[in-house]
Amino acid sequence: MKKINKKKVLITGSSGFLGSHVADALYDKGYDIVLFDKTPSPYKQKGYKEILGDILKTEDINKAIKGCQYIYHFAAQADINNSSNDPTQTIQSNIIGTQNILEVARQNKIERVLFASTIYVYSELGSFYRVSKQACEKMIEEYKREFDLNYTILRFGSLYGPRANEFNAISDFLTQAMLHRKIIRRGDGEEVREYIHAKDAAELSVLALENDFENKHLIITGNQQIKVKDLLTMIKEIFQGNLVIEYADKEDLHHYEITPYAY
Repeated sequence: MKKINKKKVLITGSSGFLGSHVADALYDKGYDIVLFDKTPSPYKQKGYKEILGDILKTEDINKAIKGCQYIYHFAAQADINNSSNDPTQTIQSNIIGTQNILEVARQNKIERVLFASTIYVYSELGSFYRVSKQACEKMIEEYKREFDLNYTILRFGSLYGPRANEFNAISDFLTQAMLHRKIIRRGDGEEVREYIHAKDAAELSVLALENDFENKHLIITGNQQIKVKDLLTMIKEIFQGNLVIEYADKEDLHHYEITPYAY
């Protein structure tokens, strides 16, 4: 029989790429978890409790949060291109939604909020997605100063792995390769990334619950740099050369080339 941890954790955005992996990692460590999202999780396992709701509705959050000690807040608009096209929706989902989470957490005396941020907070790129995460981090820090609400901010780098969404870079490359035997990449391929597998990122997110990481900002990213063109060459070799790589001339205005650490 699985040993149940006495701590109960709410995970917002639990139907998504990273949120679903964090749910699995927490459950495997014996935590009592509550999934919270607009849509049911296709990755839900037996023993998971799930509540459907919207982070823009505090009554939904209040219903889901009962009995919880921790919140992992992953629900957000995470597509940089969509955030550029629709800043209003991004601000509502990411900033207003996070403020709702913080306020309900404060009222319910939650022990700690663990927030999914991004290494784009160090950049001047990333459009309104980056702006929203910077604003959320400042709100979280202020809730600590004003109301002593503890936090851990998790600044994620480039993720890959199963369950990835359609705007995930590696998932997009592989989808193009399998369907069309051709990958079109905007830019020249000289961009440098430090990829981390979603399951590794999830394990580190659970580790962040340790007391040493309370009220800290953590970077969760890969430890090895690779150029995008080298990654595409690797994929081409996996397909035994039966693949065309094409670099589009259009400049990518929202993504960094070598490093986000410019802000």
